[in-house]
Amino acid sequence: MTEKIRIAVIDDHPLLREGVIHTLRGQADFDVVAEGQCAADALRIAENELPDIVLLDVSMPGGGIEAARAITDGCPAVRVAMLTVAEDEETVSKALGAGARGYILKGISGPDLVKTVRNIHAGEDYVTPGLAAKLLAEMGSKASSSGAGVGPSAEMWSSLNPREEGILVLVADGLSNREVGEKLDLSEKTIKHYMTNILQKLHVRNRVEAALLAQKYLAGKVEAE
Repeated sequence: MTEKIRIAVIDDHPLLREGVIHTLRGQADFDVVAEGQCAADALRIAENELPDIVLLDVSMPGGGIEAARAITDGCPAVRVAMLTVAEDEETVSKALGAGARGYILKGISGPDLVKTVRNIHAGEDYVTPGLAAKLLAEMGSKASSSGAGVGPSAEMWSSLNPREEGILVLVADGLSNREVGEKLDLSEKTIKHYMTNILQKLHVRNRVEAALLAQKYLAGKVEAE
């Protein structure tokens, strides 16, 4: 029997928290093991329950980003995902820098939340697609005003072999590792191996950053043509 994905939900808005928990508990492979409303609750639950995933609100008492950093440092086996209304680039960057493996906007549908939690549990990083596009646009705007490039250099891109480049293009299109594997007739484990190499070659921390850099590089390439 497959073990259930153990989840904790931390949010200081009871109604929203209950709605998220209700959605998650409707899945046979999910087990909501704890809930809380502040950073102190989040850290205590992470240490005592060691859930697979902790969903954190950014603006809860004590600070969601601070909680994410404490959990990542103290309980590295626990994956942290932010579930929030904050859409500004600075907050997203801080959350990812604090170790969050996902950044999910609260407007997400129930089915998409379920899918995202499963993907994060499988080892993938996630940023809501619309927000990722916004981040890419803001990064491009800042780069234009500063004169600096934000995409990988041609030399960095050329370090990828044809298979890695093909995989990264699909990831930049929003496909999960499993979906990329199905499209290329490769196992999810093999795709994860390729992604590890891609992250190292592009000098980025996670697949979200890799996807954003790929989108920027490919957009620049199209414009040049």
